[in-house]
Amino acid sequence: MTALTAKVTEPAPPPPPDARTPKGRGIELTLLAGAVLISVLGHLYVGLADTGHLPRPGGRYAAGLGAAALLAHLAVRFRASYADPLLLPIAVLLNGLGLVLIQRLDLATPGESGAGDQLRWSALGVVLFVLVVAGLRDHRALQKYAYLSVAAALALMLVPVLFPAVNGAHIWIRFAGLSFQPGEFAKILLAVFFAAYLAANRTALALTGRRIFWKLRLLPGRVLGPILAIWLLSVGVLVLERDLGTSLLFFGLFVIMLFTATGRIGWIAIGLVLAALGAYAVGTLEPHVHGRVDDWLNPFASIERGEGPGQLAQSLFSFAAGGLLGAGLGHGQSFLIGFAAKSDFVLATAGEELGLVGLTAILLLYGLLVSRGFRAGLALRDPFGRLLATGLASIIALQVFVIAGGVTGLIPLTGMAMPFLAQGGSSVVTNWIIVALLVRLSDNARRPRPAESAGEGAG
Repeated sequence: MTALTAKVTEPAPPPPPDARTPKGRGIELTLLAGAVLISVLGHLYVGLADTGHLPRPGGRYAAGLGAAALLAHLAVRFRASYADPLLLPIAVLLNGLGLVLIQRLDLATPGESGAGDQLRWSALGVVLFVLVVAGLRDHRALQKYAYLSVAAALALMLVPVLFPAVNGAHIWIRFAGLSFQPGEFAKILLAVFFAAYLAANRTALALTGRRIFWKLRLLPGRVLGPILAIWLLSVGVLVLERDLGTSLLFFGLFVIMLFTATGRIGWIAIGLVLAALGAYAVGTLEPHVHGRVDDWLNPFASIERGEGPGQLAQSLFSFAAGGLLGAGLGHGQSFLIGFAAKSDFVLATAGEELGLVGLTAILLLYGLLVSRGFRAGLALRDPFGRLLATGLASIIALQVFVIAGGVTGLIPLTGMAMPFLAQGGSSVVTNWIIVALLVRLSDNARRPRPAESAGEGAG
């Protein structure tokens, strides 16, 4: 009896340690300070290299960039406190480096200033980032607007066809001195539609249909129809707008999300075959696209004809001149590329003036940003959120591959903008919205579940 009483009154073991997910807001703030510092030092160095003394608006530039970063951080801290702490600092650093490179090219082309406009567009992008993070409490609310999203995306992509071509492509709307590239916003809407459609039909895509070869199945018309429609639409955009990059982007986006939804490698094979057939046909028949393919196959043809280097040849010369450590900010010659030096070929400036080391660091930043988006998708439990995170991260990955591949001669050149780095208001605003959605998705992925919170309280 005494032994039993002693056993009953024995003290209970201590509760397990608290295993709550760390929020990481302090880490985010520290990384943001580093991102702002690097950007400000780059801005000061460019001014010093050009004039021999520090630029006068350096203090205002630092204050403005720091205020924007702090505003975005406060939005994340109070409205998405469990979000991935790396997403926002990477975006700020890439945006800041882009402003430095554009400012450097402005100094070499005094009559074509672009840094001021890019700074204003970046500020608008940060404001929209704050609005999305603060206003969108649950990403699943977007699933209800799937068909409205695809209708709006189609309208945005087709409207530029009614306007005159700019540099051979119908992708711009110019009105009252302002220019707007609606296809940049269409890619977000398409990602929402693809995620909603595939989340609703992933079982049919993976299991139904008649097997025709190995693990490849011929799907019924009601499931196969939208897939073929997307492919035909991508080719149609390529023909009407003469824009190879946009077509490859949203068709590649759909194939990646389709593979994510079904887990079947056969869809990637089909997507690659269809994309190759479409690109070959249009590259052969469309003069503008055919010209870019010729430049890719022989970038030095204009030099052999005695006409001097073209844009792609000059870009390759810039990368070669950069070497391992680069010529230094403000000491390169990439402005010789011409009118697209600040947009399509801004990566050539980074390669020449920052060298292979700096270029590798920039590409690693993009890789880290994409990987954190994929990580958020893996941690989400709802199919729509998982597919949406994958799609948004894939948009950035596809753009970086297509643009970097184009300016280095790996693939034919397209007219897309390097995310955050290149001059382009529509592009920088869209990329800030993408980062805001990834922040919201990562917050939902990392936030403790109600059951987990109850368990912690009980412990």
